[in-house]
Amino acid sequence: MPQKSIILPAEWAHQSAVQIAWPGMHTDWSEILREVEVCFMEVAYEISKRQTLVVCCENPTEVKPKLAHCLQENLRFAKTPTNDTWARDFGGITVLENGKPCILDFTFNGWGMKFPSNRDNQITRNLFHQNIFADGIPLINKKQFALEGGSFESDGQGTLLTTAECLLEPNRNSWMDRQAIEKMFKELFGIKQILWINNGFLIGDDTDSHIDTLARFCSPSKIAYVKCNDEEDEHFEALNAMEKELKSFTQSNGDSYELIALPMAEKVIFEGDQLPATYANFLIINEAVLVPTYGTETDPIALEQLKKAFPEREIVGINCSPLIKQHGSLHCITMQYPAGVVV
Repeated sequence: MPQKSIILPAEWAHQSAVQIAWPGMHTDWSEILREVEVCFMEVAYEISKRQTLVVCCENPTEVKPKLAHCLQENLRFAKTPTNDTWARDFGGITVLENGKPCILDFTFNGWGMKFPSNRDNQITRNLFHQNIFADGIPLINKKQFALEGGSFESDGQGTLLTTAECLLEPNRNSWMDRQAIEKMFKELFGIKQILWINNGFLIGDDTDSHIDTLARFCSPSKIAYVKCNDEEDEHFEALNAMEKELKSFTQSNGDSYELIALPMAEKVIFEGDQLPATYANFLIINEAVLVPTYGTETDPIALEQLKKAFPEREIVGINCSPLIKQHGSLHCITMQYPAGVVV
């Protein structure tokens, strides 16, 4: 019997669509709803110029006029109840089995049972039943595992980057140790090498150090990461320890990675709390990279560094100051689907 080939595509692989979930009055965005909608509108516009945008919302009739500036032929609406808007973490995970896409539906339990997630946990199934995905693409139930899309990075060639703090946090998969989690990734994602980061955090982060806030694959040989140069900053020790780990990692061919340092975002304070602002939370889409900015002097430095990481793509800065008020950013509100998944 021939061996099954499984690939977890990299984010830079050609995409058919990106999914978002529209903020509503029932969510934590209610007090700054108009402010955050402007940010969602800008993200939606940049995506719809280049590919399909799937908009999950409870009332498409109310949301459609807010996206009148977008390329209408690239919009698809899915009527579905939501708890919140963090599509990265409740969205389906696409793998290619023998070259054919299928969608794995994991449990989303509110980042280790911190927040309500019952509605968000059903969204991928609702999209499947509303025929958002192309005919013949299976939805595979993996609800025995709690897994968030922001917690791992794939290079598309069998290497996965993740953090121990998140994946080994007991309120997600308490019965699984590191060895069991590695076995799961190898069986479900076809992973051959797992790079575990044991250091690094951002103050105000609810996710237990999702990798997409700290370090990101930009190609099979490049990693962009958050670097802290201020010895007085409370992130300094942990992020420098993370940098040493990244420098010790090697590609599957034995070569070291080209590391591209992103500046530590200037402190963003809201209602007395420091927020986890990070430039690592960028989104790769077809022909472009959407980068969160925060209206600070470090913004242009981050954009320039990411241009080095993605010389063939347009780098588009989007003011994500509203998003960070709920402790997330641009990558967190999106989930991409590879070519052929959404038509």
